[in-house]
Amino acid sequence: MDLDDHPDGVIIAGADGIVEYVNPRIKIMARAEGDEMLGMHLSDAVPFDDLNGNSWYDCTRPYDGLNTRTRISEASWWSPRGSEYLITASLVRARRGGPVQRVLVSVRNARIRNQADRERSDLVATVAHELRSPLTGIKGFTSTLLTKWDKFSEEQRQFMLETVDADADRLSRLITELLDAARIDAGRLTLRRGPVRLEEVVGHVLTSVSGGATEPFQISITEDLDLIWGDSDRIHQVVTNLVENAMRHGFGLREVVVENAKDATLGDGVSLQVLDKGPGIPLEMRQRVFSRFWRSGPGAGSGLGMYIVRGIVEEHGGTIEIDDADGGGALIRVWFPINEPASMSD
Repeated sequence: MDLDDHPDGVIIAGADGIVEYVNPRIKIMARAEGDEMLGMHLSDAVPFDDLNGNSWYDCTRPYDGLNTRTRISEASWWSPRGSEYLITASLVRARRGGPVQRVLVSVRNARIRNQADRERSDLVATVAHELRSPLTGIKGFTSTLLTKWDKFSEEQRQFMLETVDADADRLSRLITELLDAARIDAGRLTLRRGPVRLEEVVGHVLTSVSGGATEPFQISITEDLDLIWGDSDRIHQVVTNLVENAMRHGFGLREVVVENAKDATLGDGVSLQVLDKGPGIPLEMRQRVFSRFWRSGPGAGSGLGMYIVRGIVEEHGGTIEIDDADGGGALIRVWFPINEPASMSD
């Protein structure tokens, strides 16, 4: 690879510590003009410190120290202007244990890493907040019952225990969602594939949640739907989440459509469309719906539901998209490929 095209800043110094090469990227970082960095001593070309006045060169001593060293580990250092950079170096020796002939220094901006660190901190804070809420209720009611059992009537005890049970269920669901999200992040979401009839999954979900619907909704399922191969439990999770979202956050479920559908690129499959009665989802927000911890409106859950839904759908090789429904409201369309095993089609 030509170091001129390297995305990180690169400085190469010879056995005497004099800079012999700098790539265009490091010139931009250093705001250097022309070849002014060439001929500098490495200690001047890498003027970074640890915020305590200790310079990178003096701390790492690239030409001294153990004669078996071949690399200086990446670490954070700060420029004279106060920007943080990640610096690592390779020590080139003509022979093992011999003197250093060249030092190759790599410099990269730490902004992306810092952003990732902030996201991890935000994740920990969000998870802690979400876990604390049901735990507070469980702890409060159980502690009260243990210390003041005789002061409550049978109906009051029953109410407290039901509340504890509901909070425990909520806590269990949250932990399950966090584990699913972690598996998706790590690319370790596993599927137990088998034949699935999407119309049966949809029918089961609608039967389970129809008691929570305040107004009737339409169901349109075409006959002779193709059999798809996937994880029945995961597909059930997808359908349940989409239907419950429409009922809770979409001002009510309006219609559910299941039909065979062919993707121009991916081939034959089955699509599920869930339409709600809400105001719809603005175009600029549609991708953010699938991000972790995205919430909208009062009564929002953990914010992981749609993130997990997309992860499950994509693991099946399917697609999910948000559109405007005819007559208003949001339309969420999920498409699953048939995914028939090769052994079944032979």
